[in-house]
Amino acid sequence: MDVRDGQVVKGVQFQQLRHAGDPAELARRYNVEGIDEIVVLDVTATLESRRALARTISAVAREIFLPLTVGGGIRTEDDAAAAVDAGADKVSLNTAALSHPALIATLARRYGSQAVIVAIDAKRRETGFGVYVRSGTADAGRDAVAWAREAERRGAGEILLTSMDRDGTRSGFDCELTAAVSSAVNIPVIASGGAGGLEHFADVFTRGRADAALAASIFHYADTSVAELKRYLMANDIAVRL
Repeated sequence: MDVRDGQVVKGVQFQQLRHAGDPAELARRYNVEGIDEIVVLDVTATLESRRALARTISAVAREIFLPLTVGGGIRTEDDAAAAVDAGADKVSLNTAALSHPALIATLARRYGSQAVIVAIDAKRRETGFGVYVRSGTADAGRDAVAWAREAERRGAGEILLTSMDRDGTRSGFDCELTAAVSSAVNIPVIASGGAGGLEHFADVFTRGRADAALAASIFHYADTSVAELKRYLMANDIAVRL
């Protein structure tokens, strides 16, 4: 759930954000429907130099009995502690991880690597994939695969990999990007950006070698249900939690 000003929003390629619902209400629905994890990203927190809203985190945490990841504006150990205190099980670092890579190890020592996710927003280049920061507005000058490897070495327990080219397009995950990163690291890679149909999930789990897949629009707007997706994946011999 991408959150701005306390409301869930969704855009296309990080632009043209539109309202998608109340975070707590959506969390309550997903908890009942059987989603495996919830990710709350305050999409403008870093740009506006403020922390992810503790009130939103608390409201979502009260509605669910499953892992909750929180990201956006987590720049320091204190920011991470505030998110955990509000109810987060994991914290996601993006811009701060690149600016201060030592923060990854600091948080991994404090909470364990399983609680530290490094988010990588990637975009295709002529060769390879570049990394972008500050809600996708600035080129970090880094290669996505190389940065994923470094993040793992520094203590990250998971990589949340978003294709900026596919975000919100519903044209399918970028399986080439996902496979490149998945093949380079030994920690779980969560594919994000582009989910539009059931077949896209099967594709990213097989051809993209993803360990998990994140989706927003198709669930927020009830284009498909969690149960329907899990039945489809099971029918295609892809293991899922029931």
